[in-house]
Amino acid sequence: MSLIDTMVIGQTSALQLAALGPGTVFCDYLSYIFMFLSVATSNMVATSLAKKDEELAQHQVSMLLFLALACGIGMFLFTKVFGTQVLTAFTGSGNYELISSANTYAQIRGFAWPAVLVGLVAQSASLGMKDSWGPLKALAAASVINGVGDIFLCSVCGYGIAGAAWATMVSQVVAAFMMMQNLSNKGFRAFSFTIPSVRELLQIFEIAAPVFVTMTSKVAFYALLTYSATSMGAITLAAHQVMINVLCMCTVWGEPLSQTAQSFMPELIYGANQNLTKARMLLKSLVIIGAITGLTLGAVGTLVPWLFPSVFTNDQMVIQQMHRVLAPYFSVLVVTPSIHSLEGTLLAGRDLRYLSQSMGVCFSIGTVLLMFRQLSRHQAAATGFSVPMRPCRSINKSISFHNRRARTE
Repeated sequence: MSLIDTMVIGQTSALQLAALGPGTVFCDYLSYIFMFLSVATSNMVATSLAKKDEELAQHQVSMLLFLALACGIGMFLFTKVFGTQVLTAFTGSGNYELISSANTYAQIRGFAWPAVLVGLVAQSASLGMKDSWGPLKALAAASVINGVGDIFLCSVCGYGIAGAAWATMVSQVVAAFMMMQNLSNKGFRAFSFTIPSVRELLQIFEIAAPVFVTMTSKVAFYALLTYSATSMGAITLAAHQVMINVLCMCTVWGEPLSQTAQSFMPELIYGANQNLTKARMLLKSLVIIGAITGLTLGAVGTLVPWLFPSVFTNDQMVIQQMHRVLAPYFSVLVVTPSIHSLEGTLLAGRDLRYLSQSMGVCFSIGTVLLMFRQLSRHQAAATGFSVPMRPCRSINKSISFHNRRARTE
């Protein structure tokens, strides 16, 4: 959905395209942190069903739906109260135009927080019972609503980034309702919410805490990337917004491998029909499929911004920045699907400590490299061997001036 927003907004305003960077970080990346609810749901439901205990699975779904609703209401309030402050700290107080546009986007999408997290749990419960068609229909409908809404509200009505936010918010609410309805059709009491006891919270915490550390490490690193791009000016940030959204779109194709492992592995590892030989065969198949998928995604995901950048933007300066990162971009796309299959197996086997520790190490190394890169850039700029940051700021001001002039006309 954020990629659709990026494509539509990129055709209308470079400034608003840049503003989608911090805006989507606030909305999308924060939602990734709550993936611990998704993992806990699919893991607990798959394990309970593997042990033929459907009543326990129903109780676990009701508990996690309550937690999702509580977290969603909390995030809605957080967005309303602290949205502007967070975006200002992220982009810098001097980028007023960026902050204003990004905050408009974040505030509108904030209305969907409860629906997003409740829908996330409902989707994971369906996947935990090996039902992928229901979530597929819901997300397909949401994508169509978002795409049509973006084109109508942004291109036809001229609402810009606010129109993109409204289209995405409505599509997320519709998707959540369809997820819940699908869960009801499978015999679960989808609209039943149960407050968990302290013991049950601790049980969920044992699964969720390492996953929370893992997802927080990922989100923090991607947020740091966007923060670094923000400090380089509007042109670099706009290019980053395009490339990071294409990256996310491509890496999503590896998630089914992780979800397959989480849905099928519990039964083979410690279920009623335990079979470690089949578990090893499944893991081998997932890694091979991941390697093939990675090569395909690497080729497609790199060729599109290389040969057809006008799909996202017509600004030649933005396109030049996009082309500078194609080589490392390709390598990331190649290895990611296989990594997803390994992550899913670790989650299914509940080897969560190793997963969180390894991700923490990766985050630390990546952060050090990013800081070193930023330091080298500042030193080069100070000694005159690189273009200083001021021209980027002047470009940003120029974009702001042309946008204000267009609105006046």
